[in-house]
Amino acid sequence: MKNPDMKSTTPDAVLAHLDARQGEALDWLKQFLRIPSVSADPAFAPSMEDARQFLLQRLTQMGLQQVQLLDGGGEPAVYGEWLGAPGRPTLVIYGHYDVQPPDPLALWRTPPFEPTEIDGCLYGRGTSDVKGSTTVALEVVAAYLAVQGRCPVNIKVFLEGEEETGSPSLLQVVAAHRELLGADGVLSADGGRASALVPTINTGARGSALIDVHLRSAAKDLHSGRYGGAVRNALHEMAALIASLHDSAGRVAVEGFFDGATPLTPQQRDDVAAFPYDEAAFFSDVGASPRGEPGYSARERITLRPALDLNGLWGGYTGQGGKTIIPCEAHAKLSVRIVEGQSASAVLQAVEQHLRRHCPPGCSLSFEVQNAGSPASTLPATHPLVSAASAVLQARSGQRPIHVRLGASVPITALFQQSLGIHTLMFGYNLPDEDVHAPNEFFRLASLREGMQAWAMLLEELGTRAPADFHQA
Repeated sequence: MKNPDMKSTTPDAVLAHLDARQGEALDWLKQFLRIPSVSADPAFAPSMEDARQFLLQRLTQMGLQQVQLLDGGGEPAVYGEWLGAPGRPTLVIYGHYDVQPPDPLALWRTPPFEPTEIDGCLYGRGTSDVKGSTTVALEVVAAYLAVQGRCPVNIKVFLEGEEETGSPSLLQVVAAHRELLGADGVLSADGGRASALVPTINTGARGSALIDVHLRSAAKDLHSGRYGGAVRNALHEMAALIASLHDSAGRVAVEGFFDGATPLTPQQRDDVAAFPYDEAAFFSDVGASPRGEPGYSARERITLRPALDLNGLWGGYTGQGGKTIIPCEAHAKLSVRIVEGQSASAVLQAVEQHLRRHCPPGCSLSFEVQNAGSPASTLPATHPLVSAASAVLQARSGQRPIHVRLGASVPITALFQQSLGIHTLMFGYNLPDEDVHAPNEFFRLASLREGMQAWAMLLEELGTRAPADFHQA
């Protein structure tokens, strides 16, 4: 069903070219997926370099100019541009070439770095997050340049190499290349669709931060026969500390944790209510049971409210058999998710102060911030990126898109807004059930063609907007 409000149409020749290249695009994606570009593990450094060279070659082949690496002291980003549309908006196309580690390998049904087609899906690490959607975006730009010799908008491709590790050097990359990255908005291949049933537009994401906690209860490990029942056990004390972070209902019990959190608006609650969401299936699909902040639905809790989670807890002896000791050290990893109005550093400070207040006598705590955090981000509902995406999605589906926020964090959304003054529309074509970060990650093959058509329409629609409009919303 066509939307009469659409101001532009995508050239048939471009769509035909994209259809004709489906096989070649899939072959290219498979080559991309065979590169184990794991940013978290230094052992994969050669593969990270292979991925960069692979992308540099592709951007050059597409006909982009200024193809280069942008270094900020970590894993460099890959950059290329086409600026042949004077008077039209300039859009940064964002993606990332790094992927999560494949572990645990034993749970994969197919080799994680050998893409495998099964029942209309492509399995492999990075298929859904986010090499599949990155391929979609690049193919559309390449199609316009191949067929018309021009794009409807000016394009700056920016492919990051540290998204899966929290983008630690992204700020330095942006600061060093502010002029090169100047634009009117960002189209992100990351972020994904929230539903396969209704069209959605991502208008924001929670922020995040990571902190490690270390507790010591004695100078050394002790024999449990000689000292058991008489001294503090580091693991017992850490377990009690972690348990104190939430009350019996699952609400975060840290004083000041919710400070600054913007209350839910009626429109947000209406959008959540309109979203097709089977809460019972949400839990049963993963074999889990409900727990969390009272007064909010599960969907509201995972997208619109702050959260605090224990990600790891260890200490003492964990090998085969037994070892009768009282451990002197215990360690924990915590993550926080923050919403609009909150500061990651302030939330981490509140958590640290809570743990210090509850730390028992004779024990000491130390903290190590693993990721100082990225703030929550919001794309205004009146922004041209939103209105253009709404027109495209309604034209394709015949349904009004629902505005949603992501529970996960995409650091570039807030960083680009703060550092460059530009907003980001997340327009990835992966879906939420594709086992991102887990064994057996996959991407639906139908999403390649569907995504390419939508991206082409979106570029056409954005080309009808004035650059100044992007800075007034």
